[in-house]
Amino acid sequence: MAHGIHHVTIMAGRAHRNLDVYTRTLGLRLVKKTVNFDDPSTYHFYYGDETGRPGTIVTFFPWEHAAPGQSGVGETIETALRIPESAVAFWTHRLVEAGLRHEAPEKRFGETVIRFRDPDGTRLALVGVPGIEREPAWSSAEIPAEVAIRGVHSVGLLVADTTPTAAILTDALGFEEVGRDAEADVLRYRSRDAAAGMPGTIVDLHQAAASFRRRLGAGSVHHVAFRAADDAAQAAMVARLASEHGIRTTEQRDRNYFRSVYFREPGGVLFEIATDVPGFAVDEPVAALGTALKLPARYEPRRAAIEAALPQVA
Repeated sequence: MAHGIHHVTIMAGRAHRNLDVYTRTLGLRLVKKTVNFDDPSTYHFYYGDETGRPGTIVTFFPWEHAAPGQSGVGETIETALRIPESAVAFWTHRLVEAGLRHEAPEKRFGETVIRFRDPDGTRLALVGVPGIEREPAWSSAEIPAEVAIRGVHSVGLLVADTTPTAAILTDALGFEEVGRDAEADVLRYRSRDAAAGMPGTIVDLHQAAASFRRRLGAGSVHHVAFRAADDAAQAAMVARLASEHGIRTTEQRDRNYFRSVYFREPGGVLFEIATDVPGFAVDEPVAALGTALKLPARYEPRRAAIEAALPQVA
């Protein structure tokens, strides 16, 4: 069984701009173009590697006129992506060319990190990881395989007290503490069963120095989803949350490509537990992923109206 991050879901502004940044500038593959299952008036874009493996997926709800979000306590404050260590110079130059706001490379837990923001203000980072050049990667004419992004590296959570959040990570979600940065007041957790080359294995807990009022909007992370191999593994995690931590999740919701439950962890961050199965090829072949608008069955009778209301994108 592999624990770790399944995906990260973020709120965005204009859909066309979001597609351009994540597929062209960052070189991720659009593996699914669908709608927000709870609000079909907006798209839900899934970006990842060739097949959208768990741990490579970053998803977006783009609202054309979304107001900017404001970071605060009880929120995911950074989504970091893995790049080969040898590609740091390539990506520093590419961010400059793209006009994306970024900071100078710095060291964090021994790795080189480039922090930057997308046009909606989403806090992102590229982390240079040694020895991943041979891992599978989605590439393009502008971004060759040897420098391409290889899934999620980590998420950073800002909480008022790290202890209760850490208890959920370690007892229910399969993580263990592997490092501390006393100066930055950050605790690092890694999936206990992380295999070599497995993306999405790290969670950094940041202790809030003060209370900030957060406001969800464009650039805000909506939730972080953690992996469960299947329904049985998910049910065991749900039972553990209830019996040991007094946390009740939502009922299971079928998202077509995985099945999900949701809950607020003690620090206020919205967590999801998503099954690895059935995956994104359940309704279109791998070669055609992301090329057609896919709707859940309940919305198919409204397809014409939904398509007419959505912004036009390639």
